[in-house]
Amino acid sequence: MALMAGARVLARNLLRPWSRLPDAVPGRTGPAAGGGDGVRCFGSPRLLVETDPAKGVAVIKLKNPPVNSLSLEVLTEFVISLEKLENDKTFRGVILTSDCPGIFSAGLDLTEMCGKSQAHYAEYWRAVQELWLRLYLSNLVLIAAINGVSPAGGCLISLTCDYRVLADNPKYTMGLNETLLGIVAPSWFKDTLVNTVGHRVAERALQLGLLFAPAEALRVGMVDQVVPEDQVHSAALSAMAQWLAVPDHARQLTKNLMRKATADRLVKQRDADVQYFLQFISRDSIQKSLRVYLDKLRQKKG
Repeated sequence: MALMAGARVLARNLLRPWSRLPDAVPGRTGPAAGGGDGVRCFGSPRLLVETDPAKGVAVIKLKNPPVNSLSLEVLTEFVISLEKLENDKTFRGVILTSDCPGIFSAGLDLTEMCGKSQAHYAEYWRAVQELWLRLYLSNLVLIAAINGVSPAGGCLISLTCDYRVLADNPKYTMGLNETLLGIVAPSWFKDTLVNTVGHRVAERALQLGLLFAPAEALRVGMVDQVVPEDQVHSAALSAMAQWLAVPDHARQLTKNLMRKATADRLVKQRDADVQYFLQFISRDSIQKSLRVYLDKLRQKKG
């Protein structure tokens, strides 16, 4: 209950135009990292949004250390921040990146799916669905500036974008590796990957839980560009300029034409998808696998 109440307070605060949250970076008109004059910032302890109204571009930075896991709070903040940018016609494009060195996002927060109540699992999964739908169907140009490792849900976030730039570091692997954790990628995760890399590459990658190094990710079409690590942001800005050169209405209608059928499959069965997730995540074998994996992570930290 406390978590839900906190999320509601967060939503009320974020929906106030360009509000400042507790511990957020205050709005400012001076230069910000990676930005120019007139950049303003808003956000929360887990998400930073730098906006440049002059360019019509915003940068959303995940900052939920140590691994930018997608907790319920992060999912909620992400959706509301994106909604704010979509409702402000000043902005036409968003760059998604990380504020945590070496980590784009490790994906879904496994602690949200282990040892909790059925009600919590349902709330969490609806939040995951909502973020995917918001990103996948956004009228904004979304470009992923992938500056760290990006497995599972972190990879999914990048796959929802219109264009992906990955840092050329062999440690920065990405992919939907859920099977290695003993769980199964949902059908809409699968669809997003198939639409990006094709059926055969996706089938092999999903069954084996493959994580692709930058060169291989580029070869199979998982990313569009691989650049030196210090050029990821500038490459994303260059790509953004190309996408923004296209009239918005034509680009948006084309994007919807390409993606709506995939999104509609989830929209039509959202409740059934939640129920399937509840049945799956509640299995003793799945809970045991998650506990074992989380224990291993705790031992590594220790």
